[in-house]
Amino acid sequence: MDRYDSLYDETETAQVRFFGFASERKRYDFGIVFTHKFYGKPLVVCMQTGRSTLLSSEDAHNPAYLKHIFRLDCPEEAEELAQFFQEYLPSMPFEENQY
Repeated sequence: MDRYDSLYDETETAQVRFFGFASERKRYDFGIVFTHKFYGKPLVVCMQTGRSTLLSSEDAHNPAYLKHIFRLDCPEEAEELAQFFQEYLPSMPFEENQY
């Protein structure tokens, strides 16, 4: 522990929601962890691959980002996820010095 500076060590009771759904192309299974950390952005975890990201509904307006993060096969899959996340993730107001 002497070799690094601790940034934070907090315990929080978080709400977790699990979604499983299927489209014409693919089945999806996600866990969404709603937390007060990370400026309120939920942690979205693909239960099939383990890939995760911090995501708000505004972020979901970028299907190319979703395609990259979740390594989707085609743009249509990313569009499906974008629509889903825009509906189920909270909207985040942008703050100037957010990051």
